[in-house]
Amino acid sequence: MRISSADQNKVYDLLVIGGGINGVGIANDAAGRGLSVFLCEKDDFAAHTSSASSKLIHGGLRYLEHKEFRLVREALAEREVLLKKAPHIIRPLRFIMPHQPHLRPAWLIRTGLFFYDYLGKRETLAGSNNVFFDPEKSPLNNEISRGFEYSDCAVDDARLVILNAMQAREKGATLVTRTQCIGAKKDNGIWLVDLQDQQGIYRIQTKALVNATGPWVANFIQDQLAQQPEYGIRLVQGSHIIVEKLYDGDKAFILQNNDGRIVFAIPYLDQYTLIGTTDQEYHADPNQIEITDFEIDYLIRVSNEHFKKQISREDIVHTFSGVRPLCDDESDNPSAVTRDYTLSLSKQETNDPVLLSVFGGKLTTYRKLAESAMHQLHPYFKQMRGSWTKDALLPGAEDLESIAQLIEKIKEKLPEIDELLAQRWAHQYGTRVFEMLRNVHNLTDLGEEIAHQLYEKEIEYLIDFEWAISAQDILWRRTKLGMKFTYSETEDLEQCLIKLHRLRVKEQAA
Repeated sequence: MRISSADQNKVYDLLVIGGGINGVGIANDAAGRGLSVFLCEKDDFAAHTSSASSKLIHGGLRYLEHKEFRLVREALAEREVLLKKAPHIIRPLRFIMPHQPHLRPAWLIRTGLFFYDYLGKRETLAGSNNVFFDPEKSPLNNEISRGFEYSDCAVDDARLVILNAMQAREKGATLVTRTQCIGAKKDNGIWLVDLQDQQGIYRIQTKALVNATGPWVANFIQDQLAQQPEYGIRLVQGSHIIVEKLYDGDKAFILQNNDGRIVFAIPYLDQYTLIGTTDQEYHADPNQIEITDFEIDYLIRVSNEHFKKQISREDIVHTFSGVRPLCDDESDNPSAVTRDYTLSLSKQETNDPVLLSVFGGKLTTYRKLAESAMHQLHPYFKQMRGSWTKDALLPGAEDLESIAQLIEKIKEKLPEIDELLAQRWAHQYGTRVFEMLRNVHNLTDLGEEIAHQLYEKEIEYLIDFEWAISAQDILWRRTKLGMKFTYSETEDLEQCLIKLHRLRVKEQAA
């Protein structure tokens, strides 16, 4: 969507480049402090790294081995904060670590779990304990007789980005997708930033520029700003496979491997198991990342070494890969590269505008990263208000007593609704579902069903309120219905989007 000429003439306080979790988190925090904010994303929100995670809000148990105590402490505390901020898309999840004595001794794991229980403030999440497996009931291979159990959280990663974007807009920020920054230059203390969308090139003026482009952070500084980055970036590929569920129950497993790494096996969308992630250096175009044969074999092998139910390539129903942009600490091992974030503030001359670049970071600590960014920018924006995001509910969490009660309210409004659809809506939209269901009194009012209980009314809501443009936006980032849709059904959805777009053009013309 092209912005107005008034927006182009305005001098913003902050222009954020990048619509992943860090960019959107910074835009949201800044807008809530009273700054004028513009954000552009070259593709869709969460189109890359932020939708390719292991779908966890976690402290990072294995980071303790690399002595990342500050990061782990911050991440552990954030689990509780984020759980309260968005309980419709974040839920507690118990993890079981099968004990493999030849990999890590029991005393080392118990010590790590002691730190995990007490390093960060824990209010609602249960602590760790020992577990012993019944050979007849356990999904694990019979030689695995004991293990350890602890708590973290599961999250819909892409929706976490979307909810922050929605809140930023409600705080006054302007956010646009499918809009690429093609260059920026300094002029009398401000940045003149050239942006390109499908309609052409236009310019935005801003006092400060935030480079939150993730895997492209260093390239952006070099190519668009003609400067040298202060830090290097290491691109590490992480891939996952999804198979029909390997076991019953709602607990995840954290599997130790002979190379010192760990792999998660996580219940996913009720009927699948999500297995990942890998860690390997990546040197190609982050836009073109795909899982490799080596990664597929690696994840299959780790799974088969632990579970009774054996899998092969034929059992894989979906794969996804992402590039984690890590600040280069010159570690020889990709798994040991710090997951902590580094913020680089650049202001070469006294009257130069500010450039803040984000190196690294992880999903769990995006809110603290944004607060740190605001702290660094505060000297240049003395009018900004104080921190606010810790206790602010994300969209859909307002007036949410419980998911169970919300499901009942949805069913009261639409008595004929399918139980699974009510559950999906409750978890995806929280109380914002009633914005979607405004003027809806029965299933007929939902319009045409494209497939798998995706109705026109929901599609319209995603277009109007969540920046959805393509079928991929809707199927993989706004919902997870992409796991069910066939190629033909996806084409039907694209045709529906074209029809709705034409209707909106006619309405605007009228």
